[in-house]
Amino acid sequence: MKSEKIEIVRGSGNVFRDLGVENADALQLKAILASEIIQALEKQRLTVRAAQVQTGIAAADFSRIRNGDLGRFTIDRLMQVLNRLGSRVEVKLRVRRIVAA
Repeated sequence: MKSEKIEIVRGSGNVFRDLGVENADALQLKAILASEIIQALEKQRLTVRAAQVQTGIAAADFSRIRNGDLGRFTIDRLMQVLNRLGSRVEVKLRVRRIVAA
């Protein structure tokens, strides 16, 4: 084995931004909301079918969320899903200006 020096880089806290993905902040928020939906389903021990009955949201949508397929979802829609599962979403916004070099 070669003993190569490994450079450690501290991430920004947003993997999408670190990878240079467009709309990184929106994608991060969608991932957080999806994670909260999955946690709510697990906490309530709901299958996707039971979640559909309880919320009126298609079981296929819950399956997509569980699989991380969030392309069809807006932030607003994910918040609505959480609300129907009995959670309230509180968003705190902090805007930081980027200083150009």
